[in-house]
Order: sequence, then structure tokens, then C-alpha cells
Amino acid sequence: MSRANDAVAAALQEYAELFALDGGDAFRVRSYQRAAKAIAGHPEEVTPENVRAVPGVGEAIARKVEEFLRRGGFRQLDELRARVPEGVRRLVRVPSLGPKTALVLFHEYGIDSPEALAEAIRAGRLTGRKGFGPKTLANLLAGVEHLLEAGSQVHLGVATGLADRVAAALREAPGAGRVAVAGALRRGAETIAEVELLATAADPAALVAVLRGLPYLAEVAEEEPGTASARAADGPRVRLRVVPEESWGAALLAATGSAAHLARLRALAAERGWTLTGQGLYDGGRPLAAATEEEVYAALGMPWVPPELREDAGEVEAALRGGLPRLVTLEDLRGDLHTHTDLTDGVASLEEMVAAAARRGHAYYAVTDHAPDLVMQRMTLEKALAQRERLRRLQAARPGMRLLHGTELNIGPDGSVDWPAEILAGFDVCVASVHSHFTQSPAEMTRRLIAACENPEVHVIGHPTTRKIGKRPPVEADWDAVFRAAARTGTAMEIDSYPDRADLPSDLVRLARRHGVKFAIDSDAHAVPHLAFQRFGVGIARRAGLTPDDVINCWPPERLLAFLRRPGA
Repeated sequence: MSRANDAVAAALQEYAELFALDGGDAFRVRSYQRAAKAIAGHPEEVTPENVRAVPGVGEAIARKVEEFLRRGGFRQLDELRARVPEGVRRLVRVPSLGPKTALVLFHEYGIDSPEALAEAIRAGRLTGRKGFGPKTLANLLAGVEHLLEAGSQVHLGVATGLADRVAAALREAPGAGRVAVAGALRRGAETIAEVELLATAADPAALVAVLRGLPYLAEVAEEEPGTASARAADGPRVRLRVVPEESWGAALLAATGSAAHLARLRALAAERGWTLTGQGLYDGGRPLAAATEEEVYAALGMPWVPPELREDAGEVEAALRGGLPRLVTLEDLRGDLHTHTDLTDGVASLEEMVAAAARRGHAYYAVTDHAPDLVMQRMTLEKALAQRERLRRLQAARPGMRLLHGTELNIGPDGSVDWPAEILAGFDVCVASVHSHFTQSPAEMTRRLIAACENPEVHVIGHPTTRKIGKRPPVEADWDAVFRAAARTGTAMEIDSYPDRADLPSDLVRLARRHGVKFAIDSDAHAVPHLAFQRFGVGIARRAGLTPDDVINCWPPERLLAFLRRPGA
């Protein structure tokens, strides 16, 4: 996805948010939100010359985009930032707290931040007030606690985008050598507090100078020669360390972590009377290995351990006995089983999404627009059947890729789904997801998810925990019971790759795998650029130790189609 598009979309989304907080017209708020979504999902980089061709971008919005592209902002956004306190802007990031409630809290109760809201709830200042019943207050407090717990951490999509931009700039520095991502981001952690980069260079100061010149970084400080940190304008901190070429492997190993994995390796070295540091593996003063990670691991008696497994969760013992799994890779994926078009809440047409999937080399591709119980999407059976006919015509023109007509169903509070069995039987793939009633008790949510697994027409449970990182916490359920049901019924669990979902998280993927569950790594794409999100889902799968056999969309078409024809087998 174009970084310019991301920046423009973020500015328009912020303007919509601030406009709503300033009492602006709801219709105009929605128009800016739609334009932000359309620009974020536009397959080409937005420029002053082509912005008016983006669907949903009228003249007034186009002028703001042109100004933003010229100077990195626009006048109306600057004015709203000055009028709306930062604390109030943070209030609307609390899950379930919208602009109207934020304005009431600010103007009537003087609450100007999530922290102040939590304090007011705990002190009883809002108890008994109109619109703030016990359940509402409990949900708001839980939302604040979730927001504050997330702190400065960002999801993989934000961290990866920032890391890619900085790394590309560093590689252009005079005398730059290797540049690599390290730390939690290299391990594929689902939330990131700091982007860590490792580099080699003839002149370390030249790389630090590059950091100082990047407009999206601030507070650049050289802590010692060749080591610097900076703060992103709206994201995590960035830390750079320049190391000697000869100790690259040991330094990359040490910078990748995790602390527990490194402690286990140092203990193995100590058993042999050796020392492992960021400079290398030593026998007294004699260097044994340092140039590559593979060399260091080999000296310790094991093969290279993939970064995603370096969490001291049994990977060292598995490596020592030659039992590391052959982890799934992006290249193993043969298709995508959860995507959307502009028939519901996507921004690209069916034809555009199919063409983009073909360019990615997919052997099969499913379109799964929302079903009718998600009322705001205005889906009907007539629309679904018309889409099926369009897909049939597209299939005739693309014999090399199997096109699947699917649906994303809504799992109701009682576990029921939108359409009856005779209609669902006409779809190639049915993904069923929770989209409402997130605060059910754990027992109710468990029964709800098990009922969906037991529906013989449901193939995949979509984004099972429903979480949105930094916005909505995961639902509570007895996951052992849910996964036992999924294994029994042959229902796959989705690893939704959309970076603010990252759902299932890797710890639950590991748990589900122990129960014998299979998985689908899907993009949940709502625009052409989103199809690339599967890379993030693969990272989650690798952290959980999944192999290609564990993932149904790594299977050959014949095996996948047999799975879809025989749910529960």
C-alpha cells in the first residue's frame, strides 16, 4: 500500500474524528470517513492529478488532499487540532465511546482524558447520571483499562511500515552495509513497543545523520557512537545500532531476543565453558562463531532457529534433538478464503479483487461479502446470487484460478447464522464471525461459538476473538471447549491477517493446534492492497509452530475442495 495514501487517509480520518468532536454535521463526518477508506484502499498512489478519480472524493476533499500532499497538513485540520483538546481526542479511542459521549463527558463533567474518565467512574461521579447505567460504566472502565494497557504499543502493520521506511532510508546512506529488522518485530510479535534496527556501515555517523534527516522522526539522540534512538510522530520508538561486520550474526541473534531464548543459549554455552555475547561465541579469549546466526547455532549443536520461535517455548530442546517443524511460509499459501468487495464494505469491485488475486498467483480465491444480518451492509439474497453469476462469468475467463463464492456470516447471540441451510449449501465457503454482543458472559460466548462450529454449513470461524488491537479487547470464552468442538466438527479457525486484528493470536493458535484444529490464514481484504496482509498472518502461524499441513489454504485445490464439500470430515 502506498505510504502517501496511508498518510492522506490518516489525516482525513483524524479530520472526521475532530469534526465530529467539534459538533460537526454527521453527514460530512461520514463523507470524510468514506473518502479516507477509499484512499487507503486505492491501488495507485494518490497525487494532486488523480485524487478526484478516487471514488467518494469530491472537490472539497480533493482540495484538502492537495494541500496535505504539498505541506503535510491542511488548514482545517490544523484549526480543529487547536480547538479540540488532545485528551478529548484520546477519549474517542476508548472502545464503545463515541464523539457525542466524549463531548458530554468533556462539557458537562470536565473529563478530558481516558485517565480522568477512569478516575471519575471509580469515584462514582457518573453513577446514576443519565446515559451512564451500571453496564455502560463497567464497559467504559474496561475499555479505558484496555486502552491504557496497550500504551504506546502498535500493531504489526504500523510497526512494519515504519521499519520498512527507515530501513530503506538507511540503505541509501553513504557507506551503508547490511540493514536488518531485529527485536520483537523480527520475531513477529503482534504488538510492538519499539522498532529495532541493526546495521553495518563504514561510517556509523552517516547512518545516524540519516535518522536526523527523516521528517517523520523526532528527538533523535545518539546514545553512544553508532547507537541512536528516535520517536516516530505517531508510533513506536526507533532504535538503531551499528555493529562490526565480523560480529553481525552474534549481534543479530542478541538483538532479536527474546530474553528467555537468549538466556537458554547462554546457559548452553556456559555448560561447555564458553561465553555468548553480542560480539560472538567465545572459548575463553578464542572466538568460535560470530559472522552468521547459523554459525553460532551450529557451534551450540543445533540448526538455525527461526526468529518467530525464539520465545523459550521448547524450541531449543526441539532444535537440539533435530525436531524443529518446517514452518509455513507465505509462498506456501495457495489462496485466500476471506475477502470483501464494494458489494458490502469493501472499496474495490469484484473484478478488481479477482484480478489482483490472480496477479498474486493464487490457485484459488474466495469472495466472502457480508451476509444480511449485518444490516448496515444492505446485503440481500438477490445481490448474493447476482454476484455468484458475475463470479461464474469471471471464472470462464480465468481457468487457471478456481474462484469460490463465499459469504461471511454473522454468528448471532444464540449461535445462529444469517441464512438457512438450503441457501448456505449454495455457497462454496462459509466463514462465520461474531460482529456484535461482544460482552456476553464467557459461558454464553462459548455456547455461541460451539453452536457455530456445529453448524454443518460453516467451514471457518472468522476472527474468533473479535479483538481490534488498541480498540476492542478480545471476547472471553472457554477456548479449550471451543477448540475441542472445532476439532470434532472439522471446522477451521481463522488467523485473520488484518494487522489490527491479528486474530487468532499465536498463543491461542498453539492451544487450538494441540486440540487438532486446522486453520485458514486469510487477509480479510477490503481493498486490493489488503491482499498483501497475509504476510502478517503467516508470521502469527510461524510463532505458533504451524506447518503447511495445518493450514487449509496451503492445500492443493482438490484437497481444499474436498474439505469444503465435507464439513465435519
